Amino acid sequence: MTAAPLDRLVLALAQVNCTVGAVDDNLARARQARQRAADLGADLVLFSELFLAGYPPEDLVLKPAFQDACRAALEDLARDTSDGGPAVLIGLPWMQDGLCHNGYALLEGGRIAAIRRKVDLPNYGVFDEKRVFEPGPAPGPVNFRGVRLGLPICEDIWAPDVVETLAETGAEILLSPNGSPYWRGKDDERLAEATARVVESGLPLVYLNQIGGQDELVFDGASFIVNPDCAVVGRLPAFEETIARAVFERGAEGWRCVEAPSAPLLCDDEADYAACVLGLRDYVQKNGFPGVVLGLSGGVDSALCAALAADALGAEKVHALMLPYRYTSGESLKDAEDCARALKLRYDVTPIAAAVEGVEQALSNLFAGTPRGVTEENIQARARGILLMSVSNKFGPMLVTTGNKSEMSVGYATLYGDMNGGFNPIKDLYKTQVFRLCHLRNRWKPEGALGPDGVVIPENIITKPPTAELRDNQKDQDSLPPYDALDDMLECLVEKDMRIAEILPRGHDLETVKRIERLLYLAEYKRRQSAPGVKVTKKNFGRDRRYPIVNKFRDPGAQTQTPDFSLAPESPAASATRFEE
Repeated sequence: MTAAPLDRLVLALAQVNCTVGAVDDNLARARQARQRAADLGADLVLFSELFLAGYPPEDLVLKPAFQDACRAALEDLARDTSDGGPAVLIGLPWMQDGLCHNGYALLEGGRIAAIRRKVDLPNYGVFDEKRVFEPGPAPGPVNFRGVRLGLPICEDIWAPDVVETLAETGAEILLSPNGSPYWRGKDDERLAEATARVVESGLPLVYLNQIGGQDELVFDGASFIVNPDCAVVGRLPAFEETIARAVFERGAEGWRCVEAPSAPLLCDDEADYAACVLGLRDYVQKNGFPGVVLGLSGGVDSALCAALAADALGAEKVHALMLPYRYTSGESLKDAEDCARALKLRYDVTPIAAAVEGVEQALSNLFAGTPRGVTEENIQARARGILLMSVSNKFGPMLVTTGNKSEMSVGYATLYGDMNGGFNPIKDLYKTQVFRLCHLRNRWKPEGALGPDGVVIPENIITKPPTAELRDNQKDQDSLPPYDALDDMLECLVEKDMRIAEILPRGHDLETVKRIERLLYLAEYKRRQSAPGVKVTKKNFGRDRRYPIVNKFRDPGAQTQTPDFSLAPESPAASATRFEE
């Protein structure tokens, strides 16, 4: 005898942090979430895209042993559903007819009841799914206790075709698992696409997103539910794990969500800060580091990184070192100490004079008769890098590197010096945003942050002119335009791929824009050797932007004739202070 179709469906939305490759751990977390779903009275628990494998698994999914492990975990979880508890929807790499698909499985009654395969495989920006997956066929809905569920997987809702097919073949509710990484403004894009599919289909849609950090990507969760009238009737918190209950009821006009949590949105700088905290926390913890070490210079970048590390891991897991030399000011020494005390960090001062002068002495015969310059300045940065890496190597904490996106764009950094490190939480933040986030952190911190409340970055660090302190009276703006102008030019060149002629009306002069573009291209070889870092903009340095190191293209800008670049240095060794190596 066939059971009557449900008129009330209780879902558990499992916004749970998974780890790429940790199949057994992901399975255990799925089982814990299913138990919580049972406590919530759920009929069905939903997990995010490729949950059992972790997302994005990249070329790991090409390994047969990994495919086998994911399939075995799925079968184990399927057997659990014979207990009469909640059914499960969960993602994994799915092998069929010798081809690997991005799959989503319905588990019910002790078996794999249905499989759907992702149709639209993204192959842009950070995504490279066409490299490892085959597209699935146009899907129909799956029948769950008399309710026809459409299961469009992530990119399948970013164009109308898949949802249109599901609606035409009888789907009643759309449940969309996602692995959608964060960048600023992403929530608006997701909601716009989801709402468009709801308008076209007339169906309610559950958008369940992944949570957690994976290498340079951060998945913010921020899952939501849209009813057929396009009202957003449920939201899960951003940057937080949660398992939430959502109730759907069938009425005369179809299904609607009638009960769901409503968490506040995080936007703009607050969201970026929370992303940096989560990205750093997961990179450190998922890689098994006991904590972190970083150089605390008294400058704004290292101060923000120290605050992020304390918020991510707790102050007891952060070791800050001040590494002074003759050019380190008393102001910087005081600022660094004040910041470390405010954050309650372990703080040590280790002078570097012996290391710097020892290297200079070793090179004295080779450098005899040459003027002192940037090479000698960079010895200081490299001495600091060696000392910090030695502490990391000796005691096990990961070295946090602290260069911002403005510096990394134009190469204002020292290879094997201040670029040393395992991870950079501010790599995708321009300098002007670093200042904003310092002000923000002094009045606010994200939910779950482990650092102290209140002012943790001394005001003097934020207000004094930035300097690398590699020579007397050095200031960043001796070598760079003011940061508000520099960052605007860089955003135009990096994020927006604008022509120079389009940038000039924003108030920049031709020669300055050309110089910044040239430095951007010249620094590509440095960025290839830089630590990974949290992505917060739409186009980061990493998976988003793949430029050749050898690159002779230059935009001629507003000139009508071919510019004469012979007048400008084109090799790294010929460019201005701190840009060369």
